[in-house]
Amino acid sequence: MEKSLNKVELKGNVGQEPKIVKLEGGATVVRFSLATHENYKNREGEWKEETVWHNIVAWSSKYMPDFNAIKKGMFVEVTGKLRYGKYTNPSGEERNITEILALKIVVPLSEIPNN
Repeated sequence: MEKSLNKVELKGNVGQEPKIVKLEGGATVVRFSLATHENYKNREGEWKEETVWHNIVAWSSKYMPDFNAIKKGMFVEVTGKLRYGKYTNPSGEERNITEILALKIVVPLSEIPNN
């Protein structure tokens, strides 16, 4: 029997300043959006670019950079897994959410200021 696998690899640009939260127990969590781009030809033969936005969530660990180093517009590499959830918004509507639980984030040296 084959093993199942839930693995996502993304390379893209951070779409907003990350939201960093330090919890009472000492753990830190970060949330940010990541844009990936794909080029394709439409039916008319014209090149188009499609941008897809991904919700990234990461917890502090030895595989993570200093979350304060991640900035809007920065190119990063994310390895993680898909996670689905539900929540109820303030007006009482139930919403579905899809996010990437990052297990590793790499900030290329060229993206780090003063390098």
